[in-house]
Amino acid sequence: MKKSDYLLENSNVEAGRRFEALSAIFDKVTFAHCQRLGLSPGWNVWEVGAGGTSVVQWLADRVGSSGTVTATDIDVSWASTAIAGNVAISKHDVVSTPLQEGFFDLVHTRLVLVHVPERQTALQNMIRALRPGGLLLLEDADPALQPMACINESGPPQVLANKLRHAFRHLMASRGVDLAYGRKLPALLREQGLEDVGADCYFPVAEPFCNILEIATVKLIAPQILAANLATKAELDQHISNVASGALDLTTAPLISAWGKKP
Repeated sequence: MKKSDYLLENSNVEAGRRFEALSAIFDKVTFAHCQRLGLSPGWNVWEVGAGGTSVVQWLADRVGSSGTVTATDIDVSWASTAIAGNVAISKHDVVSTPLQEGFFDLVHTRLVLVHVPERQTALQNMIRALRPGGLLLLEDADPALQPMACINESGPPQVLANKLRHAFRHLMASRGVDLAYGRKLPALLREQGLEDVGADCYFPVAEPFCNILEIATVKLIAPQILAANLATKAELDQHISNVASGALDLTTAPLISAWGKKP
């Protein structure tokens, strides 16, 4: 995926707020899965499409000085924050440039593959990078599974929120996003020959950080929404005001986590 194809540019000022909100919502899910999979000191971990520092730093703390964390992204502007010495950060396209084969104990990515049109190639490159017995943890959204911003559409503010969420989905689909990708993860891992495949789903409702995420996302994509005539500026402004009131009980798309072991 070319950087220009990505709807949610990392370099935009609102992207930093999105990273913080996503971390607050989903880090606890990611950390629990990594611990359940046995993440230990001395492991070599590849964090694909890191997009921020919270998961990278947590992984680095868990693998310790005897382990390594390789954090890659197509845009590493987020990497100005100081990170532990056992972390290597590099600009990298998981589709076009495979990393060292058979090296990593754990490869993890979150909310990345759904945005990558060549996601099958990216998945295969991540599996190649695993050592025999290594673990792959994929976490991705399934916007089609629950496409609403407010599942309780109780009034005009909720109706407007859902209108804008549908506009967001439309823009993502136009950029090659697979809106039903999350549900496919377990089957994809089995098709690639991974063993002990499992999966679960996390669906936050009325999580306070969903409000922060929503405002940052709407501000980030507002120019594209306006250019596509999917909403008016007045509607965008009203929605941001509605969200700021804290009365909408917003949701995100369900996050599906799937894992498997390389034979």
